[in-house]
Amino acid sequence: MTNSQNKEKHNYKPIIGIALASFLMCGLFYPLLITGLAQLLFPYQANGEIVTHKGQQVGSYLISQNFTLPEFFHPRNDSASGVDPDITLQDAYSQIPRIANATDISNETLVQLVSEDTEGTYWIFGTPYVNVLRLNLDLIKQYPDRYPPK
Repeated sequence: MTNSQNKEKHNYKPIIGIALASFLMCGLFYPLLITGLAQLLFPYQANGEIVTHKGQQVGSYLISQNFTLPEFFHPRNDSASGVDPDITLQDAYSQIPRIANATDISNETLVQLVSEDTEGTYWIFGTPYVNVLRLNLDLIKQYPDRYPPK
């Protein structure tokens, strides 16, 4: 082996060491530390804000649920990713006639329910929206006779 080849091999040692140390710190230790802190300090949020109804897990406030029955509000079905749990106020209002026909709940009552569940109005910033799961759970709570357990 020549002297220049030996120097080239010697130059690779620090590069490999830095790459390995970076991988361990950024790819292993840091994610484990942040995950552990999140579980310790914010367990509800870190686990996906799982919602329970009558002792049974029914979904997450952070991920869209697939509601298809006519008596429930449906998530949006446009070209988005399909995991957004919220719909616009206009989308919620457009579903009210279908829900009113399926449940015999008045349009005015459903409009009031949507208004009560509206979120995201930050003065002039942001667009008002409604969380579909929260809205449907409120329907079930307020009208248990029209939403029997299945």
